[in-house]
Order: sequence, then C-alpha cells, then structure tokens
Amino acid sequence: MSHSVRRHLGLEIDEYDETIRRWIPGYEQMLTVAAEAVASIHPDLVVDLGAGTAGLSEAILEHDVVGSVVLMDVDPEMLEQGAARVERFGERARPVLRSFDEPFERCDAFAASLSLHHIPTLEAKAHLFRRVYEALPPGGVLVNADCCMPDEPAERRALFEFWAGHQMAHGISEQQAWDHFDEWSKEDTYLPLDDELAALRDVGFEAERIWNAGPIGVVLARRPAPR
Repeated sequence: MSHSVRRHLGLEIDEYDETIRRWIPGYEQMLTVAAEAVASIHPDLVVDLGAGTAGLSEAILEHDVVGSVVLMDVDPEMLEQGAARVERFGERARPVLRSFDEPFERCDAFAASLSLHHIPTLEAKAHLFRRVYEALPPGGVLVNADCCMPDEPAERRALFEFWAGHQMAHGISEQQAWDHFDEWSKEDTYLPLDDELAALRDVGFEAERIWNAGPIGVVLARRPAPR
C-alpha cells in the first residue's frame, strides 16, 4: 500500500496538524480517548498503523505506563514530521517507513488514527484485522479512531451534514465542506460501523465503539484471554 497525504488532501505537511482540527469533529478528544484505551493495558510495545504526524503516538507516549511505540507509515514526509514530534521521547519512539501490508512484529497493542479508511473493502480490512489479531497476545488490543458511515441514505446524509457543520463552524464554507467529501472519496472508504464490528468479532475480537462525535469514533477491540 502506498499513500501520499500531500497529494490526497492537497495541503502542505506542516499545515496538517492545524487543518485536521478544522476538518475532523472532536479530533482532540478522539486522540485522548484512543490513547487512554491503549494505555489502559500497560503495553510494553505499541504499533501505530499509519502514524502520520504522530498525533496519536504522542498522546500514547505521554502515558508513562507505555513502553515504546513503533510509528509505521508509508509516507516519508509525514513520517519525518512525526519523528520530529516524538523525538523528545527518545528510544521509546521508533519511526519506521513501512506499509501495514507487510508482516507485523509481535506487540501488545495496535493503534490507528484516520488511517484504516484507506483500505478499500471490508474483505481487505477483515484480512488486516486477522493479521493484527494473530500478532497480539491474549488481552492485547486494537484501538481504531476513524470514520464510519451507514449504508442507509438518510442516516448517511445526516452524518455528513453533521460533519459539514463542524467544518463550517471552523471557517470553511458549506460548499467547500461538501467538496472535501467528494475529493476524499477518491481514496477513502467509510464502512458501516456494524460491518466493521462484525468483521472484528469474526476473527475473535471482543469489539465495541467507546466514543464518537457524529461519524468519527473510537473502536476498542480486545483479544480475549482463553477461557
């Protein structure tokens, strides 16, 4: 899998952290909730899938109970920005230029923030979930902060209107907001929440959404201990 944020979003990398807050409802709280969910199991090793500018990795590393975080990304510009952001954590932060299509190392937790929607189909995402599950020990978690959209047209429209309203409240015109959705749809796939939860449960996870702001939410999936 290859991906360029500069090409996809049409913005300079050093603008990303400011702009994403204008685009994504509840962005700060999303990171806080996701990081707390990861830290709750006191992991020695966390893999951040598609770490980007390291907003989530930083939030996770700020918890002293976390050992180290591997920042995994295929976009060298984003990874460079992310590495600089977490440099203060020293050897606890390990930036790696790598696709999450490649084999995973064993770890205690996986995390992802606004990255797994680049997987184009439920079948492909279910395959990733299986690989994540197999790399985790019992009690290990996958925490995914991302967008889900229902299939039902009226529900879907209502959530997009909520999302557009957030952007409009941050100085973006209504037309620009809907133009964003059209442009992002060229590379982004927002699956129904129930389908994602079912795919996680099918591979063995216990899974639930633990927070959301409109279509943006945090899903916690745990590999259960043997009974």
